[in-house]
Amino acid sequence: MKKIAIVNQRYGLEVNGGSEYYTRLIAERLKKYYDVEILTTTALNYDTWDNYYAEGISDIHGIKVRRFSVKRPRHRIRFGLARRVKKYFGWLGTCVDKLWVNEQGPYAPDLIQYIEEHANEYDKFIFVTYLYYSTVMGIAKVMDKAILIPTAHDEPYIYYDIYKDMFQKAAGIVYLTEEEKIFVQETFQNEEIPSTVAAVGIDIPNALCDSESRKEEIKRFREKYHIDGEYIIYAGRVDTSKCCDEMLEFYQKYMEEHTCELQLVIMGKSMLTIPQKHGIHYVGFVSDEDKMAGIAGAKYLWLPSQYESLSIALLEGLALGVPGLVNGKCEVLKGHAVRSKATYYYSSWDEFEQCMNQMCKCSEDEYQKMSSNAEQYVAEKYCWEIIEKRLVDLIER
Repeated sequence: MKKIAIVNQRYGLEVNGGSEYYTRLIAERLKKYYDVEILTTTALNYDTWDNYYAEGISDIHGIKVRRFSVKRPRHRIRFGLARRVKKYFGWLGTCVDKLWVNEQGPYAPDLIQYIEEHANEYDKFIFVTYLYYSTVMGIAKVMDKAILIPTAHDEPYIYYDIYKDMFQKAAGIVYLTEEEKIFVQETFQNEEIPSTVAAVGIDIPNALCDSESRKEEIKRFREKYHIDGEYIIYAGRVDTSKCCDEMLEFYQKYMEEHTCELQLVIMGKSMLTIPQKHGIHYVGFVSDEDKMAGIAGAKYLWLPSQYESLSIALLEGLALGVPGLVNGKCEVLKGHAVRSKATYYYSSWDEFEQCMNQMCKCSEDEYQKMSSNAEQYVAEKYCWEIIEKRLVDLIER
């Protein structure tokens, strides 16, 4: 059996992040085809990279996880200085880029050394997320057997010179959406690199497959978090980088100017101060069971982020028949909206206001049609059988 190493900056059941969750999903699926091992750090939070997990080997859901300590946690002032140096002295080239990547972190040189010294023990290395130190420095050591899952989108960092090699010289690339593939290939002219589009399969927990048990799970969620009435839900990291500040601003402004019964439920680790106002419920970081029950009970699922390469949360909502509301400035999310015919999208306050007006006044028949479209979209596009075949085909190629 071939041995595959999957490299990600963080890994664990407590980790709150899209690419990290995606990594765990594909690792658990690929283990029936390969001897899968995770190479990661001891960090839990991306904003500090402080060591949280024990260094060494552990097991998560039957997969070996090998952790390396972060030697220099992220320092806010030092990171800010590195960003300014990059902005004003980027013309100096690779040395400035390396400074920026080191401060971006997680700075774990022992992880990179392990990859270099044990490269021959693995048949393939899969690196998830292009941005971080673990990918930039690690992939350079094993480029000829490296598959990159970039989770890329149009943001300033991706144009830095230090990222060009991995996009142009990796052995293979897995894109999460057609929009991501088009963007990367136009940016790096790397059409000749073997690639595939393979996102994730979306699984519905057994407790939510049956209508009666779903009602019980939703009731349990509502009682646990003291939520009555209809609500729109956000599930993910609560941060300005995810446009959550704009989400809160837009929601509060709309509720001040309109009569609408839709409350806002927010779940996930927060880097923001969430206002304690009527209609806003912050439930914090929750278990997978509570997350899915909360989404199942929502009227709509809101993704305000302008930078997404897939959005598993949106797909989970659609799979449960919950229509979405997304930021139309993100081509990936807008693509989901157009193809699914089950998601509203906006690019400004005026468009958001129009979407909310439609959502609040949506008839039962219109809503049921969107719900049906949502379930059908995920069933046809995000089936694990298809995803697994594409991943394995690329690895074997």
